[in-house]
Amino acid sequence: MKIAHILIVIALGLLLATGALAVGGKPVKPGGKDKCQVCGMFVAKYPDFAAQVHFKNGTLAHFDGAKDLFKYYHQIGRYNPKATSKDISALYVTDYYTLTPIDGFTATYIVGSDVFGPMGRELIPFAKAKDAQEFLKDHKGKKSLSFKEVTSALLKELD
Repeated sequence: MKIAHILIVIALGLLLATGALAVGGKPVKPGGKDKCQVCGMFVAKYPDFAAQVHFKNGTLAHFDGAKDLFKYYHQIGRYNPKATSKDISALYVTDYYTLTPIDGFTATYIVGSDVFGPMGRELIPFAKAKDAQEFLKDHKGKKSLSFKEVTSALLKELD
């Protein structure tokens, strides 16, 4: 019985270390082997754009940018057949100016700017609407959007 407990602790430790299991829904820095669930790129190479989805069961999915996170969110059944959007406990994107993880549901996103992400044209996230408006002007952005305003049709335009 003790060996089984030790093996469980080791397994949980490995899951935590690789980022496959999230603790308390807090942002987890992507590890060297974590790949974007949409395009397959290694996320740790692009920390300035990293994003992640946390699930209620403690697992998470990493992304190389907000655009791929949204693709995943809008087509979750395609990428994670056992999950629905109701299974999501948290969603994080990286604020462009502070380079810190922020709540993806409340972030403001700029589309159509002259700033490109790992996969080309990208949604640029901000925690503060004021920062988003400043960026919009400085980087020739086209629109400022809330989470709910980012549609599948818009994502197709970015590809």
